Amino acid sequence: MAGSSFGKSFVVTTFGESHGVALGAIVDGVPAGIELSEEDIQKFLDRRKPGQSTVTTSRNENDKCRIYSGVFGGKTTGTPIMVMLENQSQRSQDYDELAITYRPGHADFSFDSKFGFRDYRGGGRSSGRETIGRVIGGAIAIKALEMLGIKVQAFTQSIGNVYAENFNLEECSENDVYMPDNEAADKAVELIKRAKEEKDSLGGIIGCIATGVMPGLGEPVFDKLDARLSAAVMSIGAIKGVEFGAGFHVSTMKGSQNNDSFFVDEDDTGLHIRKKTNMSGGILGGISDGSPIIINAAVKPTPSIAREQETVNAINEEVELEIKGRHDPVIVPRAVVVVESMVAITLFDMVLENMKSKMDNVLKVYKN
Repeated sequence: MAGSSFGKSFVVTTFGESHGVALGAIVDGVPAGIELSEEDIQKFLDRRKPGQSTVTTSRNENDKCRIYSGVFGGKTTGTPIMVMLENQSQRSQDYDELAITYRPGHADFSFDSKFGFRDYRGGGRSSGRETIGRVIGGAIAIKALEMLGIKVQAFTQSIGNVYAENFNLEECSENDVYMPDNEAADKAVELIKRAKEEKDSLGGIIGCIATGVMPGLGEPVFDKLDARLSAAVMSIGAIKGVEFGAGFHVSTMKGSQNNDSFFVDEDDTGLHIRKKTNMSGGILGGISDGSPIIINAAVKPTPSIAREQETVNAINEEVELEIKGRHDPVIVPRAVVVVESMVAITLFDMVLENMKSKMDNVLKVYKN
């Protein structure tokens, strides 16, 4: 499958299936000298692993990672980093009846149409467990970005029709849905429980903010920063839409409302050009402008529901299906760290790409 790698200078290749032996990632293009341990990666994997609360799947995977290459003495060596973990809680028998039956909302039919053969256990390569490799790559990218003063943080903006009305990122770790509003989080949990009782599921919106990003990241015209970020986030299986800054609301604005006015700001480091507003979400002309990069991603409802659904099978029979197995009534909370990871991977990749945009940069590296 040729589409399993992402990035140009910082390249993340993911591998593995939901019910296979193992999953992981090979991360190439990592500069030498970054302090990195299995614990650094594990804390991100723990944020996406199943079985952590009443609003996630009961599938109990330890998801303990191991670094196999690219790290020595606690630091990256500049060679490819391979990180892998084993699947331990598969119940493949839950999927026996899906060998020839296409689940509504899933990739079963499209994978069959493309390859003529598929691993039907848990969706195989199209499973949400593929995102383990993305989180591994994201953990490494975030370590590198922190050294540059760049911070990336994603959070749950909404679940169903419940939106975070207050905004305190410190509250994200205090509730089961990673929402920056504990009161809204409580309402969201109740909504999820009702959906589960009704044998249904919910979607939502994941927000992500990147701060400390220097002006100048992005490669016009086909590799604009927002284009690359969109591709990164849209490649996540459950994501159905991406917007930046004011997003689709700009279609209802006037130019005088949408334009971000500039002003000159002075601090201890000197004079800086700033914006009074950030309707653009930190990106102008496909290039970062130094403001916080603001992204929202729409997450579809989990397609695996226990309700009876109408579908067809591979021998052209119309059938009714009730999906068995252990599934999330909402995937949003566990997908937060995946969005965060893909944004971080893209930003660090673009940082490395940007190093060759000016001859002065090349000379500094060459003569150092």
